[in-house]
Amino acid sequence: MMKFLPSICVSGEKLSKVEDFLRKEWIVTNGLGGYASSTVLGVNTRKYHGVLVAAFHPPRNRKVCITKLDEELRLGNAFYPLFANEFQNGIYPKGFQFLTEFSLSPFPKYVYNVQNVKISKTVFMPHKRNTVVTVYEVLNASDLDAEMHLFPIIACRHFHSVISRWQNPPRFFQKTQGRRVKINVEAPPSTLIMEVTEGTYHSSEKWIEKICFREEHLRGESYLEDWHQPGFFQFKVKGKTREKFALTAVAGENEAIVEGEADKMPTTIYDVESLYAEEIERREGYIKKFYEEHSGIDAKDWLNWIIHATDMFIVEALGKALKSVIAGYHWFEEWGRDAFISLPGLMLVTGRFEDARQTFLTFNEYSAGGLIPNLISDWNAQSVYNAVDATLWYVNAVLHYLKYTGDFEFVLKNLWENLRAMVENLVKGVYGKMRVDDDGLLLHGPQLTWMDTVVDDQPATPRAGKAVEVQALWYNALKTLELLAKKFKETSQAEKFARLAEKARGNFNAKFWNNDKNCLFDVLDKNGCGDPSLRPNQIIAVSLDFTMLDKARSAKVVDFVRRELLTPYGLRTLAKSDSRYVGVYFGDRRSRDLAYHNGTVWPWLLGPFITAYLKTEGYGEYPREHAFKNFLLPLFTRQVFDAGLGVISEIFDGDSPHNPRGCIAQAWSIAEPLRAYVEDILLIRPKHEGEVFQVLR
Repeated sequence: MMKFLPSICVSGEKLSKVEDFLRKEWIVTNGLGGYASSTVLGVNTRKYHGVLVAAFHPPRNRKVCITKLDEELRLGNAFYPLFANEFQNGIYPKGFQFLTEFSLSPFPKYVYNVQNVKISKTVFMPHKRNTVVTVYEVLNASDLDAEMHLFPIIACRHFHSVISRWQNPPRFFQKTQGRRVKINVEAPPSTLIMEVTEGTYHSSEKWIEKICFREEHLRGESYLEDWHQPGFFQFKVKGKTREKFALTAVAGENEAIVEGEADKMPTTIYDVESLYAEEIERREGYIKKFYEEHSGIDAKDWLNWIIHATDMFIVEALGKALKSVIAGYHWFEEWGRDAFISLPGLMLVTGRFEDARQTFLTFNEYSAGGLIPNLISDWNAQSVYNAVDATLWYVNAVLHYLKYTGDFEFVLKNLWENLRAMVENLVKGVYGKMRVDDDGLLLHGPQLTWMDTVVDDQPATPRAGKAVEVQALWYNALKTLELLAKKFKETSQAEKFARLAEKARGNFNAKFWNNDKNCLFDVLDKNGCGDPSLRPNQIIAVSLDFTMLDKARSAKVVDFVRRELLTPYGLRTLAKSDSRYVGVYFGDRRSRDLAYHNGTVWPWLLGPFITAYLKTEGYGEYPREHAFKNFLLPLFTRQVFDAGLGVISEIFDGDSPHNPRGCIAQAWSIAEPLRAYVEDILLIRPKHEGEVFQVLR
C-alpha cells in the first residue's frame, strides 16, 4: 500500500549549525485552533511556542498551557540535560549537543544519544481535542540503571502575552493523583491535567526567570518571560533494557470538562500507540483522497506537504457545529478576507465540500446586513467590519463552490438573502465608508483594502477612493449575482445586477487605464486622479472569472506585473524603483508595518498571477510547464523545508535572497498556489464549471 505522509529528516553534523536550526520550526495542530510548536533544537524562540497551546473556545481564546517539557537523563551519579533554553546572555544548557536526529513525518521526533543511552521523543495531538501526547522510548544499552526526569513548564496564559513572576503572576494549585497531576490556575480560571503511563510525579515548584524569546526580541515585542516549573515526572530504565512511556496533557477552562477529557485519554502505552495510529491514518486519509480524486497527479513529497498543510487551517467553530479558517500560525485569527481567498484551495481543490458549506454558514452567522467581518477576535469573539473586500472575496468563493459542486440549492437556501443584501446596502450607502459611487464603482475609505497596516495612526499604504482590485471584485460579484438571479428565476434582480455590472465595466475601462505605463492605476482618488504606484493588485482584474478587461489589456497587465514585481516566492507589493520601497521586513512593529505592503513579497499572489498568466498566454503545454517551473516550483520545493517545516510562510523580503518572514504557516500562502497548480497548470478544472457559466449564456 502506497504511503502518502511526507517526511523531513536532519541528522548528524548538520544539527551542529545552531543558528540555522533555531530558525527552523515545526507545528502540529488539532483542528480546534490549538497547536504544539517549537524549533528543531527544542529551544522556544517565540512566546507563541508551546507543547500544548489550547483553544478554550474553539478556535478562539488560545492559551499556552504547557510551554515545554525539559528532559534530563540521570545515569549513575551523572546528570545530562537534554533540553536547551535561551536567556539574554546565551543558551543554557545546550542539550541539543546530544541531539543526533530530528524528523518530521508528520509529527516531530527528537533522537538523543548519551553514553550508550538512546532517547527518542515524539509529539502528537489527537484531532479535535485540546490534548497533547509526548511519547518517549529509551534504549539503555549501558550497564548502569538510568532515570528520565521530565520537567513541565506551565503557563496557562493567553498566547499573545507573557508572564512575569513579580508582576501579577498567575497562582498555581496542584494536586497529585497517582501518576496524574491536576493544576488549577486562577484569574482567568483554567485547568491542566498531566498523566503518565508509567513512573511517578514529584512536586517541587520553582521559577526560571528571564527566559528570552529571540524572535519576539527581533520583532520588537515582549520577549522576556518567567517560567513556572511545578515539579517533575520520574521514570526508571534498567541497564540493558528498552522502555517506552508517554505523557498526556489535557487543558481547558472548565475543570469538570477537563477531568472528563482526561479520563478518556489512554493510560497505557498500547492505548497511546493506538491513538497515534488513528491520527496517522486520518492524515494519511485526506492526502490519499486528494490523489484518488485527481488520478492524473503523481504523488511527490513536496506536494504531500502542501496537501497535508491545508488541513491545519480548517477548524471547528461556534460550539463545534460549524467550521472556520485560521488565517495563519502562530498568531493570526479568523479573518474573513483570508478565509475566502483561501477557501477554494483549502476546501474545494481538496474535495472538502462539507467543510466549505460550514465555513460559509459560520461567517453568515457573523455577517451584519450582508457584510462579512474582516476579523473575529481571539480575545472576545467580537467581529470587526473594516474591510471593503472581505464580502467580495466571499462572493467569489461562492462562485468557486458552485463550479466544484453545482450546489445551487445550498446557496439559495442559506446564502442568497445575504448576498442580495450586500449589494443593496452598498448601493444605498448603508455601510458608511464603503458605497457605490455615481459612476458605478465602489468608493471606500483609506484602510479598508488588504493593504491595511497603520503607522503612527495613519495608513501605511493609504488607498482611499477606488482601489483597482476592489473594482475587479465588485464587478465579479455583480456578475455572480446576475448568474444566481437568473438561475433562481428572479429576472428583475438579474437585470439590475447586469446594469450595475455594465456601468462599472464601462467606467473602469475609461478611468483606470494608465496609458503612460500600459497598465492599471492602483487607486483612483475621490477626484478621479489615478495613483500610478506599481503594485500587484491589478493582477486580480485579470485573474477573476468575470473580468472587465479585454485580452489585449489583460496581457499588458500580466507583462507589467511579471516584469516589475515577480520574484521566486511571490509578487512584491511595490516596485523596487519606487522611493517608498522597503526591501527587508525586519525590526519593531513600526518598521515592519512600513515594509508590509511596500515591497514585501506575498506568495498568495502567485495564485492569481498564474491564473492571469495562463488566461493570456493560453493553456498549451509549454506555457503551463513554463509557469510551473518558473513561478511555482521554487516556492513549493524550497520553502516547505525552510522556516516553518512542511508549510509556507506568510511573506518574504522583497530583496534577495527573499528571507521568509511573518507567520511560519499562512492559509492563503498554501491555498492559492495549490489552487493555481491544480486548476491552471495541471488543467484539472472544476467539475461543474461549464454548467455554471452556461446560466448566463
